[in-house]
Amino acid sequence: MSCYYPTDTDFMQFTARFFAPFGSRDRAIMDRRTLLKLAAGLAGQTSTALGGADTRVSSLSATSHRDIFDVNDFGATGDGVTKDTKAIQAAINACHENSGGTVRVRTGRFHIGTIHLKSNVTLSLDYGATLLGSISLDDYDTDLDVPEEGDQLCLFYARSASNVTIRGLGEIDGRGSREHFDRDKGPRPRLIRMPNCNNLVFSGLTYRNPAFWGIHLIDCDNVHFDSVKIRFRDNNFNNDGIDLDGCQNVLIENCDINSGDDAICLKSASLRINSNITVRNCHVSSATAAFKTGTSSQGGFKDIRVTNCRFYDCPMGAIKLLVVDGGILENIELSRLTIENSGGPIFIRLGNRGRRYDKPKKQTQRADVEPEGAPIGSIKNVRIHDVVAEVTGEDTARKGIIISPMMITGIPGHYVEDVVLENIQISYPGFGTAEDAAREVPEDIARYPEQFFFGTLPAWGAYIRHARNIEFRNVSMELRNPDVRKRIVLDDVEEFSET
Repeated sequence: MSCYYPTDTDFMQFTARFFAPFGSRDRAIMDRRTLLKLAAGLAGQTSTALGGADTRVSSLSATSHRDIFDVNDFGATGDGVTKDTKAIQAAINACHENSGGTVRVRTGRFHIGTIHLKSNVTLSLDYGATLLGSISLDDYDTDLDVPEEGDQLCLFYARSASNVTIRGLGEIDGRGSREHFDRDKGPRPRLIRMPNCNNLVFSGLTYRNPAFWGIHLIDCDNVHFDSVKIRFRDNNFNNDGIDLDGCQNVLIENCDINSGDDAICLKSASLRINSNITVRNCHVSSATAAFKTGTSSQGGFKDIRVTNCRFYDCPMGAIKLLVVDGGILENIELSRLTIENSGGPIFIRLGNRGRRYDKPKKQTQRADVEPEGAPIGSIKNVRIHDVVAEVTGEDTARKGIIISPMMITGIPGHYVEDVVLENIQISYPGFGTAEDAAREVPEDIARYPEQFFFGTLPAWGAYIRHARNIEFRNVSMELRNPDVRKRIVLDDVEEFSET
């Protein structure tokens, strides 16, 4: 016997007929739950009239209701003062125990400490809903695993969870300003930390003001960021946007990121390689780097694609591809990029810091450091094409204005290999002096890899050292002002070609 399922047209006609006898005020106060019940009832009556009672329509409506867990029903207030941690956690736990569903956060300001996300749970924030991180360290769980870098504290945490989604039109605000979390006076919580998770979706939310890193994923697979907005600029130190450490099968698209530190950063503190990662259609700004691999680079990076993005307002450089801890960097493609107001366009560095991440270590940026013991890694098969860039020169508190060309450099005996730059247009500010042109560039093989540590380079367009098989194809580099330095300087370079 055939079954009848109401169409969208049936539903709209039913709505119009049902509400006709009511005034506008009565219609306004009818809630969606009542409407769904009435629609299900009508569907049942209609199918009975056709000779086949369809019980599935009403059961689907009931099931949908059971799969939504409203945090207000668990005691959340959303008044911005009362701590709603327990209520929101209770809703997540109930959703998880129900084999999954959606935890709904209505409009309001919800004051929380550490929240544990769980498998098969979607956390959905309405427009006007804000989850506010506590400004008291007492509200952050300390019994979590200690990561290779930074402290264990975080606002949202999940370990070995699957099918977790954070979505909606609301905001997550860590309130991690320097006033509340001074880096010299104690630990600083991340906004989100998720080790060993699978099937993660981040969609639509705005993330603000972490005390430390923002969204940190470790050894996670099958991750999708879509239409996420990140606002971490001028908040605290080390405010990275998205950090992926040992992650595989990741898509970041349609995102708007403005971070205080590295915006999209691929890290490798374990031996697990970051691979199959795509970034596309994003607007990205950073005080440090728009897109970066490293600095932690023990395992490495492979099969990475970045395309159709705008990188802007990056005073310390736009693109940084770094391997300094023994890992690999292979099969990297960056294309269709616009770079605006950047301290430098491209920095590719193979170094020998040699750090092993078997125990937490304090970061140092001194020039007199020695390699820490890990073997030297490799960089090869990098293609960067279809790029238009405007370089303004780096402006750093430590070094002043650094006039930054492209820099591609390995170390003695270990070359950066097989790099192709094609269809590139770069405008440089100029102003290089005879003193700049005569500078000897330090090797700094074990130093923390920032281009400005090398000082102003003796080339205004590209400085290439300890490299092999480097190709420039249709690379246009122009000056806006006079500069006495050479356009390109090659030092210990094998097989360089320009066409």
